[in-house]
Amino acid sequence: MIREESHSSRELYIPAEDLAQEATTQMSPEAEKVIEDSRVRTILHMFNRDFLYGQGRFDEYRDGLLLKWGDGYSRKHIWLSVENGNLLFETNHMKKCEKPYCNGTHHVLSPELYTNLDVINQELGDLFRRPVHEPPDD
Repeated sequence: MIREESHSSRELYIPAEDLAQEATTQMSPEAEKVIEDSRVRTILHMFNRDFLYGQGRFDEYRDGLLLKWGDGYSRKHIWLSVENGNLLFETNHMKKCEKPYCNGTHHVLSPELYTNLDVINQELGDLFRRPVHEPPDD
């Protein structure tokens, strides 16, 4: 709208050579299948609707999905990625916890685990209560 009012003829695009390989707005077919099979997208959309009042923002990447919310000083996120057919949840801790599928920084769910709705609900519940906080930009 501003562009139309200022009568600018500049094109709004980023040249392909300037884009990083991971900068995409579409998941790979493998990531899309794992995300779909785990049903996390549906649960995250319900969380955004019911608890964040639609203020969350979803970003898709080649290997995963990100839900962000909050302002510049208290931005939080839930980051899901797919690696080697496994679903990875970024955690807010930097050391191994008591869960057998924790590697210290991520909870790595195999297909047997990410298709179990009880495990997915438990993981997302933990992340809703203790999301990853992003440091404010300086």
